[in-house]
Amino acid sequence: MMRLTLLLTYLFYTLISAHAITPRAGSLTQVTDFGDNPTDVGMYIYVPTNLASNPGIVVAIHWCTGTGPSYYSATPYATLSETYGFIVIYPSSPYSGTCWDVSSQATLTHNGGGNSNSIANMVTWTINQYGADSSKVFVTGSSSGGMMTNVMAATYPELFAAATVYSGVSAGCFYSSTNQVDAWNSTCAEGEVITTPEHWASIAEAMYSGYAGSRPKMQIYHGSVDTTLYPQNYYETCKQWAGVFGYEYSDPTETEPNTPETNYETTIWGENLQGIYATGVGHTVPIHGDRDMEWFGFA
Repeated sequence: MMRLTLLLTYLFYTLISAHAITPRAGSLTQVTDFGDNPTDVGMYIYVPTNLASNPGIVVAIHWCTGTGPSYYSATPYATLSETYGFIVIYPSSPYSGTCWDVSSQATLTHNGGGNSNSIANMVTWTINQYGADSSKVFVTGSSSGGMMTNVMAATYPELFAAATVYSGVSAGCFYSSTNQVDAWNSTCAEGEVITTPEHWASIAEAMYSGYAGSRPKMQIYHGSVDTTLYPQNYYETCKQWAGVFGYEYSDPTETEPNTPETNYETTIWGENLQGIYATGVGHTVPIHGDRDMEWFGFA
């Protein structure tokens, strides 16, 4: 009888544990144990009812004052996941004000123990939990989330196939000389950090020293009248990735006016980099979900 009781107890807790770590399809669920989480970043996940076999993953990173659940509500990615069958991860910042740490040495270093490390661990957990296709993992974000998108692309290039950045700054631009976590950098925000593509590239590449593999292709959006993260940050971000990919920043291959819509201009440096400058648009540029799907290869 005792052995039967122990067996039933074991089965009960096994079922409870399985339910706790397996998000219910078609609803936003918090995951509290996805492995090492050095900075206590919250993880929320949306698994569509129409989940593909070997699904892709989109990591969608919120702005300051936002949360994972609010970004879920404010963006089209969960709806799009029902069409294309991918999983969406919504990280949630642990800090007051809920900006992301894009300033400390830890977050700007591969496996450094910062916010970027926690988010990377969310990705590997999701790949293992759902048998996701590791070649179809993408990252995007707005404002502070756009900054973190650039940081993720620099610190964990092996994880991501493509990224879309909405109204961010270059990876490393918010670096804190005093190693402050979640620091605000007015010099960068106001567009006063200006350097060469080669220098920007060296900053990004140093975040994963010795890495020689493939890097995610980058799509950069920014508004011309952004008074939070000044428009110069658009040019510096495009410089950074042009330098990383070896493109001639001053000589793009193509410029498309009124693309993807009126008063937007798309500049293409090569298959791995394009920038979209939105004239008359402030902070932040509206998310272009259908175009993101094309960039990620779902559509």
